[in-house]
Amino acid sequence: MSIILNNKKPESFSDFRIGFGKRTFDIFFSLLAIIILSPVMMIIGLFILLESKGPMIYKSIRVGSGYDMFTFYKFRSMRKSAEEEREKLSDLNLYLINKHHHETVTKQTNCPECEKLGYKCSPMLYIEGAEICENWYLEIKKRMSEMPTFFKVKDDPRVTRFGKLIRRTNLDELPQFFNVLKGDMSIVGNRPLPLYEAEKLTSDQLAYRFLAPAGITGMWQISRDRFHSEEDRIKLDNMYAMISSPKKDIEIIAKSFLTFFNRHNY
Repeated sequence: MSIILNNKKPESFSDFRIGFGKRTFDIFFSLLAIIILSPVMMIIGLFILLESKGPMIYKSIRVGSGYDMFTFYKFRSMRKSAEEEREKLSDLNLYLINKHHHETVTKQTNCPECEKLGYKCSPMLYIEGAEICENWYLEIKKRMSEMPTFFKVKDDPRVTRFGKLIRRTNLDELPQFFNVLKGDMSIVGNRPLPLYEAEKLTSDQLAYRFLAPAGITGMWQISRDRFHSEEDRIKLDNMYAMISSPKKDIEIIAKSFLTFFNRHNY
């Protein structure tokens, strides 16, 4: 895949692999962090196991640089059933722009126009065992594509009491140093996305963010208005892919330390 943005020379995903200098820094930084913070991580893990049922580490498949998928690590800060409950919280999504959700749309199998005329739609499709009008199915897909890409909830009810603490202080992110050590991520980059978010960012302009490495921290994390709009987040991700440099990475790391205990972390 090649990308053209702002009249720059087309680049391929292979051109944006983590360079030797950046990779060397990542290994040194992550290894040092793991050694120094290992007692803290053991204590956090113990509290998680004591507070709620479920594993200490939350694992999920994330999409990073070049659409590469890998197993992403975090300390578990939510109830074990959190993933199953996500759909119920869609109205609370901080990125939500259009609140006309797919639930009311997908309950209909015939398109509204055909129902007004009083006859069955044609042609009909069979999707997941259900019969649905082709025109209405395409309309549903269109509306779904207009829904927010990213998902984030303030005061998420799925988060445990101890989970709130480690989220507020970003301590839930510490296991990602193992991702960095493995080469899945970098210290600085764009956040790796869940599959349901990444699959919506496939056009050239939106996919540019995947030319940068996945990172623990980045331009979006140090932004004051992190949840202002998903368009702003995409712009920041794309910008990092264009202007990333050792100097910029050091600047982002320094600012990340300043925002470490930011009370607006959810």
